[in-house]
Amino acid sequence: METNNHQIVDYDAVLDAKFGKEGTPERIEAEEKAYNFYTGQILSDARKEAKVTQAELAERIHKTKSYISRIENGTLAPSAGMFYRIIQALGLKIEIMKPIA
Repeated sequence: METNNHQIVDYDAVLDAKFGKEGTPERIEAEEKAYNFYTGQILSDARKEAKVTQAELAERIHKTKSYISRIENGTLAPSAGMFYRIIQALGLKIEIMKPIA
């Protein structure tokens, strides 16, 4: 692992050492967990900013409070369709843009 006084020099080397090389099943699983956690944090922050409780959001999308909680803590990944329903229920929109070349 390439570090210097607890500062990461080569982040890819750190990820390779901890989770395996890119494309390995272990690395794919770790990346999936990271995406689930990140998605949960985005939705949790958006819900709190909208001043909506987990129970209120669950009611809006016809799911349970437990379902929202599991998404927010990263243990459950919503389908793409459910992600859009949650975003809409929070009064938000998603915009997909091509990067400027």
